[in-house]
Order: sequence, then C-alpha cells, then structure tokens
Amino acid sequence: MIAEIVLFHHTRGLTEGIRWFAEGFRAAGHTVHTPDLFDGILPESIEAGLALIRELGDELDRRADRAVGDLPGALVYGGFSAGESVAQRLAQTRPGALGALLYESCIPVTGEWAFGSWPEGLPVQIHGAEGDEFFGEDLPAARELVEIAGPELAELFLYPGSAHLFTDSSLPGYDAEAATLVLERSTAFLARLG
Repeated sequence: MIAEIVLFHHTRGLTEGIRWFAEGFRAAGHTVHTPDLFDGILPESIEAGLALIRELGDELDRRADRAVGDLPGALVYGGFSAGESVAQRLAQTRPGALGALLYESCIPVTGEWAFGSWPEGLPVQIHGAEGDEFFGEDLPAARELVEIAGPELAELFLYPGSAHLFTDSSLPGYDAEAATLVLERSTAFLARLG
C-alpha cells in the first residue's frame, strides 16, 4: 500500500536527519509531511528542546493540529521522541488513522497520562534502543500497548545501544545500521497496511 504519512520531529527540531528519514519513505513511493513545530528553531541539546516544548505549552498541540487540519483522515502518524507523543495523540484521537510509527518513546494507553484507549484495529510499530534511558522509562508503556493491541497489530523492536535519537543521521548518537533497520521495518509495516 502507498501511504500518506505525517512525521513529527523530536526535541532537536526538524533536522536534516529527520528529512533523511522522510526521504526513505518517499523513495518507497509514500507521501510524507514533516511539519516544523518549532518554526525553524533547532535546539542545541535535548534539554534545550525540552525547555522550548515547556515554553510553547499547548501551542505545540495547536501547531500539530493545524499541520494536519487540511489533510485527509486516512493518515499514518509517526514521531520521534517528543514528536512521538504528538503522533500518538493524533493516531488515538483523530478519526481515520491507518497506523502509528512510534520512535524512541511511547505514551501509556492506560492511566492518567493516556490519550484514551488504543483504537481497535489500529496497527502500530514501536522502536527504541535497549539502553536508552529516555526510552527505558517508556518501555513498560510500549510493552503494555503491544499487549493491548495484540501481536497481529503491534510490534516492538529493541536495538543495541544506549543513544537517544539514534535514528537521526545529523546527530552524534546516530547508529547507521540500526537506523537503516528501523526504516526497513517501518517501510515493511506501511506495505502491510490497507
């Protein structure tokens, strides 16, 4: 299947590494949107990016909602780290989602942090590094999501290493081998949708 994807960047902004990842999907024939929720700002660290997110507050969600406002409902939502929470929120709450690609983060689908229950029949893939302290905090939520959605719809992939944002080719923690495998598995996931 050829999919239309919205890919949300992480705390370091819409980097060249995110653009490279999106090009991988385009090369497979998919349409990819990469909204810049930071309006061109590229924070110099994860901490600086988190500070910007706190400063933006609810405006970040409003920007994300505007980014998808004129797009069809039948989208695949993807996001990296902090952008994962935007993608997951939209996948769970915007009608018509076809799938979710959650990179290096996962929000619980039960409890006080949940956006609501996981939509019935919605496929999801989750990717993270085994030793990443940020993803480690989210790993129980990722495992719970896989259990709730079921093995026919949900996959969790763990990769060697401890770098956060290992999928971003423009950042120091980039792992080319792992990122290539993430892209291959994600592309295979898209091919199965429909």
